[in-house]
Amino acid sequence: MASAADEVAEVTLTRFPDLNIPFHSRWRHFEAGGVDRTLGLDPHAMVDLAVVSVLLDAGAGPDWHYDESGSGLRLARSEGLGVASWHAFATGLFSSDPAHPKQADAAGLRELDADRLADAFRSVRRIRWWAWMVAWPCCTASARRWPINPTYFGVRGRPGGLFDALTATAAPVTAHDILSRVLVSFSRIWPADNLIGDQPLGDCWPHEAVPGPGLTAGWMPFHKLSQWLTYSLLEPFEWAGVRVQGLEELTGLPEYRNGGLFLDTGVLRLANPDWADRPWAVGDELVVEWRALTVALLDELAPLVRARLRVDAERMPLACLLEGGTWATGRTLARRLRDGLPPLSVTSDGTVF
Repeated sequence: MASAADEVAEVTLTRFPDLNIPFHSRWRHFEAGGVDRTLGLDPHAMVDLAVVSVLLDAGAGPDWHYDESGSGLRLARSEGLGVASWHAFATGLFSSDPAHPKQADAAGLRELDADRLADAFRSVRRIRWWAWMVAWPCCTASARRWPINPTYFGVRGRPGGLFDALTATAAPVTAHDILSRVLVSFSRIWPADNLIGDQPLGDCWPHEAVPGPGLTAGWMPFHKLSQWLTYSLLEPFEWAGVRVQGLEELTGLPEYRNGGLFLDTGVLRLANPDWADRPWAVGDELVVEWRALTVALLDELAPLVRARLRVDAERMPLACLLEGGTWATGRTLARRLRDGLPPLSVTSDGTVF
């Protein structure tokens, strides 16, 4: 853990020497190359953009890149997907109203197909496969299931309706409120087949060591993409003047960069080294344990990193530690050790990793 904390502190200081660290969110990818691509959006449009872009943040593989014509930048991985989704949003790919292209609504999402999505992402090599097999089901989860409950999304089914739903009263908005609303309102779209009765669970997986009351016994909840979306909604709320409280109630994200950090620094070790040479399913016991340990160990790592940087939790909440931070260090170590590949190969539909 000391070695992991040293690595994270070093990367954090390299990236943010003044320790003014923004939240870990999709907005960092929209800023790739030092370009501000978010000017002129109202809070509803910012929430629209965050939702569709997070749902498109499913790895397109190492061969794909996005060439941005205006800046001349060539961007890959999460930054490329973020910038590509921004341009798709700005040109109206997710809107049914030509007079208002910079929005997403239920009708626009229903009209979207994988070929149009692939074209927007500048199809090269494997991107059309990605659009059909990963991005299309993750972004729309099939048009028939896109939630249009006016309580959450208004009569036009805009994700930005969440802003109105959460600010309708004078009560403070908390991170727990945002996550709860995301979990409830989007529960129908996740492609995972995990169910308790007829209730879809999304990113929850069974493990025999997990206690719990009643029907929840044996289920480990992660909700990684829902929490990533919640982190990505914090800034649109705050930019609109709504301060979100209770950031400490969110967990770290159980994905392969944070998890890779602990394997690559020796905090975690595979009981059988040969397990690194085979692919794993998301629901396999090894992967469930790895992800659960990642969440727990991020909480243990946070005070060690803060002590090295001489800041407290108020100055560096977990949302900033992740950005500073653990995710970037996991990526740095992966580049150093495996040309960017994660330490374990996990077969995923994009909603988990």
